[in-house]
Amino acid sequence: MATIFTAWQGVQERIAKAAAASQRQSSSISLLAVSKTFPGDAIRSLYSCGQRAFGENYVQELIDKHAALSDCNEIIWHFIGPLQSNKTRSVAELADWVHSVDRFKIAERLSAQRPEHLPDLNVCIQVNVSGEASKSGITPDECMALATKICQLPRIKLRGLMCIPEPTQDLTQLAKQFTLLRNLQNQLITAGMNTDTLSMGMSGDLETAISEGSTLVRVGTALFGARSYPDNSSLL
Repeated sequence: MATIFTAWQGVQERIAKAAAASQRQSSSISLLAVSKTFPGDAIRSLYSCGQRAFGENYVQELIDKHAALSDCNEIIWHFIGPLQSNKTRSVAELADWVHSVDRFKIAERLSAQRPEHLPDLNVCIQVNVSGEASKSGITPDECMALATKICQLPRIKLRGLMCIPEPTQDLTQLAKQFTLLRNLQNQLITAGMNTDTLSMGMSGDLETAISEGSTLVRVGTALFGARSYPDNSSLL
């Protein structure tokens, strides 16, 4: 408990320091604990520290952890991974947020499958700000059209945009990609869409993301430790 609490405090301090450097209130930036691949006990420990928002990338993990942690009834579940159309039902029924909407078909299915007794499902459009073929997300030019269509759907609410930038140590290039997402959100707001969320920034680049306007940072390794992946570039 002490170790994960120390890590959680450290991330909160990084957020506060980055916010202060950008003359922002740290309360305007939410921390999403990316718990993918980590066991329920790790989530429970962080929940005991006061963390409430947790992010999962895989549908089966969301199903399993939602059930195992049902007694932690203040958890806010965010689905942040690629979502196939044949797996939307469980996400529509269990998640509070979906960050990775990149096709209208996905939004339609989430809307149709969201139970009526639940609050509207919060969604973000994932934008491919780096142009990498390996990245999910729509192109920047497609953002306005998709956002306009999503806003017409019932039982889901468009909250904003999400991106995963290219892994680079070039802070100028990184900032440009975050700025692109912020500018796209400003276009949505100008068009009358009341979006309030920029989901950008991870363990290694949250300071740059906050300086460019992030309202939600997705942090995993800085909280839970390193994951075992064949390719560590996929770490959040």
